[in-house]
Amino acid sequence: MSKSLNRVKSALEAAGIAAEVKEMEASTRTAEDAARAVGCEVDQIAKSIIFRGEDSGHVVLFLTAGGNRVDAAKATAVAGQPLGKADAALIRAETGFAIGGVAPVGHLSEITAFFDPRLGEFAEVWAAAGTPNHVFAIAPADLLRITGATEADFTA
Repeated sequence: MSKSLNRVKSALEAAGIAAEVKEMEASTRTAEDAARAVGCEVDQIAKSIIFRGEDSGHVVLFLTAGGNRVDAAKATAVAGQPLGKADAALIRAETGFAIGGVAPVGHLSEITAFFDPRLGEFAEVWAAAGTPNHVFAIAPADLLRITGATEADFTA
């Protein structure tokens, strides 16, 4: 089992979440792929969108519904700093995950996170579990709580 997957499972257990991590045969690298593999609406996929905080130099995580896009101006306002593109090396260094498998929990560093209110409209959402082929289901309220994210309007 991968170190990334183990970190996600450990983080979920430590938070008291009894989530079953599922390995999908097909890739879950995109929200559309994940929704097809899981059999849910695309907006039930909690995408982990990462930006680089230009003032802090650290990553900022935006958890958004699969069909939504992060609006750069709104995200900058919410984050309280200019945001730029986070490269793969920075994402891996701070989260411990490769692009396409960034989980909302189990990061190597403490991360500032924001949460799309659209996710809260579902009883259950699905998130990456640290690899491009592993996902887990969780109640949105639990996801919000265990990520320490702030609910905010940052989508287009």
